[in-house]
Amino acid sequence: QVQLDESGGGLVQLGGSLRLSCAASRSIFSITVMGWYRQAPGEQRELVATMTSGGSTNYADSVKGRFTISRNNAENTVYLQMNSLKLEDTAVYYCHAKWARINYWGQGTQVTVSS
Repeated sequence: QVQLDESGGGLVQLGGSLRLSCAASRSIFSITVMGWYRQAPGEQRELVATMTSGGSTNYADSVKGRFTISRNNAENTVYLQMNSLKLEDTAVYYCHAKWARINYWGQGTQVTVSS
């Protein structure tokens, strides 16, 4: 199993920055894909950014150039650096991991962008 512990959400002003962290309970070398998804009220959960164990990344078009996914292997942690935040980035952000063909999710962390 994989447990995911997210942190770093909060309230930020339009154009500001936040960094989300996701600490995994096992070595992220063994996790096929880790990433971030988000869900706004009344909307479906959508992909934000992913990173494979080999280091390949994928971003939603809406966040390209503003968000960066990265990882610290020694701390088994994946990060999402979010810059130039927009009102439409407001959502609950979920960390995701795929390990042994099973999907695992964190509890979610709220990000609210205010004007």
